[in-house]
Amino acid sequence: MLNGVLSGFDLLLEPLALGLTLLGVLFGLLVGVLPGLGPLMGIVLFLPYAITLPPIPAMGFLIAIFVGGSCGGSISAILLRIPGTPLAAATLLDGYPMARKGRAADAIGIAISASAIGGLLGGIVLVFFSPLLAQFASGFAPPEYAALAVTGLIAIAVISEGSLLKGLLAGVLGLLIATIGTDEFTTGYRFTFGSHNMLNGFHIVAVVVGLFAISEMYFQMVGGGLLRKPSIPMAKASYSSIGLTLRHKMNLFRSSMLGAGFGALPGAGGVISSFTAYAVAKSLARPDERYGEGAEGGVVATESANNATVGGSLVPSLALGIPGDASAAVLIGALLILGFFPGPTLFEQQPEIVGGIFAVYLASNVFLLVVGILTVPLFVFVLRLRKVHLVPLILLLCVVGTYALQASVFDLWVMLGFGLLGILFRMSQIPLAPIVIGIILGPLLENNLRRSLLISDNGYGIFLDRPVSSVLIAINVVLVAGALFSIVRHHVRQKRQSQ
Repeated sequence: MLNGVLSGFDLLLEPLALGLTLLGVLFGLLVGVLPGLGPLMGIVLFLPYAITLPPIPAMGFLIAIFVGGSCGGSISAILLRIPGTPLAAATLLDGYPMARKGRAADAIGIAISASAIGGLLGGIVLVFFSPLLAQFASGFAPPEYAALAVTGLIAIAVISEGSLLKGLLAGVLGLLIATIGTDEFTTGYRFTFGSHNMLNGFHIVAVVVGLFAISEMYFQMVGGGLLRKPSIPMAKASYSSIGLTLRHKMNLFRSSMLGAGFGALPGAGGVISSFTAYAVAKSLARPDERYGEGAEGGVVATESANNATVGGSLVPSLALGIPGDASAAVLIGALLILGFFPGPTLFEQQPEIVGGIFAVYLASNVFLLVVGILTVPLFVFVLRLRKVHLVPLILLLCVVGTYALQASVFDLWVMLGFGLLGILFRMSQIPLAPIVIGIILGPLLENNLRRSLLISDNGYGIFLDRPVSSVLIAINVVLVAGALFSIVRHHVRQKRQSQ
């Protein structure tokens, strides 16, 4: 594995990989700064272009967008009290009061520094723990993989915004969509309705662009304010903010480890980790630090946690093929399109690819620290742009990128169809992430379930006969039971309050 990591660093040092990783950080900061977009939207927008590149430059570009986007939302949160992404919602609790006190430059510098350092600490977790997890999973057979796919799907559905039922329904819809196309076992056609365009199912890129990008642009347009130009004071951060960040060493380390831990849990994500890190830091802070009134430690806690979550989310994504969140799911989709299958075999057979991914992730955080602080004035300028100029540009990127996948008009119809579905689901407060997770995990679940039953002498009992799969089944039952208990308790509490 060490040799693989070292060879991965050799792949990173190619000019194309370095250049695209740097560019990805800048694009990530850009989509993070703009309210309503965020890292997932950035990955979705540039996915059609990235998959035409060699593997390490492609993954470096997309991972760098993930890293930059996870940090960019803090800039608008600090300056406007509007988090550019949900990840930065906790940052405004102390970042905006700092700006009101005339310390906007310090707050932004601390946010970027803490994000980069937290991301590097999350990268250490990624480098050391994902090979161990992959080694453990190398003994998995079809029953374990089938049970693991169910665990990932349920975890995403349970923790997603909205009700448990809506999350599970969205996940099941993703599983159904994954069945469209040619059956691997019988080579028969399923749900193609006689159309040759559907023999390979729907292209994952067209699906995610429609679900997330098209639906988001619709809500941006109907939300109003297309012609409004925000009035924002110019801010310029400096490298002295790194020293301000390092004054909170224990907070920085603790919050980063919390973020990496939450990231490794499928479905938890940066929002939960940042608020948890903030709560822990506040509970351990001295009274004179005045959390909520412009405390530096509050910004350090939230930003280090949400960027460390990125490294944590890549652990199960690479080692098991189970995405930590929706952004990681799209990254897995990119890997699959590039011809690499996440999981133990990737570590065993192509360690240089794994090492290259480790390298570009670490390099992304270094670039974030070096370039992010310098380019703050650029992103403050971007915040002043009117929506009427941005929305058409994003829609053009969606159309050109989706068409370029296979030079297929059918992919454009798929994009528009799933865009309409995304709009309807968001109106109904049904989460979109479980759909993508279902599409990614669908083939893993179906193929391994069918293989398990083919080799079983005891029917479905094979899942209980094997220790690891039986533990995973028990975890699935606990996840669902815990969610149901939480729902019942919430209804009982509401009933008592109404009385």
